[in-house]
Amino acid sequence: MHAPDGAAWNRARYSAYAPIYDLVAAPFAAGRRRSVELLALRPGERVLIVGCGTGLDLPLLPPDVRVATFDLTPAMARRTAARAARLGRAVDVAVMDGQRAALAGSRFDAVILHLILAVIPDPVACAREAARLLRPGGRAAIFDKWMPDGARPSPARRALNAVASAAFSDLNRQLGPILEAAGLRLVRREPAGLRGAYQAALAVRPPR
Repeated sequence: MHAPDGAAWNRARYSAYAPIYDLVAAPFAAGRRRSVELLALRPGERVLIVGCGTGLDLPLLPPDVRVATFDLTPAMARRTAARAARLGRAVDVAVMDGQRAALAGSRFDAVILHLILAVIPDPVACAREAARLLRPGGRAAIFDKWMPDGARPSPARRALNAVASAAFSDLNRQLGPILEAAGLRLVRREPAGLRGAYQAALAVRPPR
């Protein structure tokens, strides 16, 4: 199957980042924690982490929820599996593309999208997959960096983004339009780092 544009590059660069990812991601720990708090997870709920990276979200999850994870990059997925083993918790870990996950729909109570929607080539496709995988009324926790909805990037920001998007992440994406296009309803968003550039947000799949 042909990979979507950008997927091969993401796999290559995050394979290179994997050994240092925990160090680079350390400043975002509080934002991740707040995003998980917004889910208000309950015992027995089924949780999916999309773009799990090295598994940094695992210690933040209650021990009485069922967890599945996947990442595009095998090197990242291996680190998630190793972290789960160190924590002594059962976690399903797979290698998949967040733009088209090979999972049955409507099976999860919560989906975690941390630092993925600003990285993945097609964020709307990823958000639509999250909506598909959620049961009606299920929740999505999102932690990432965003431009304000409706804003236009300055020429300088567009120039900076040409470098940043190739190296690590797109600086000019807007959360509201992505969620709207995916059929997810934004119910909360709040600053979570870098003077509000990073935000923790909660969205829901509307009940049928």
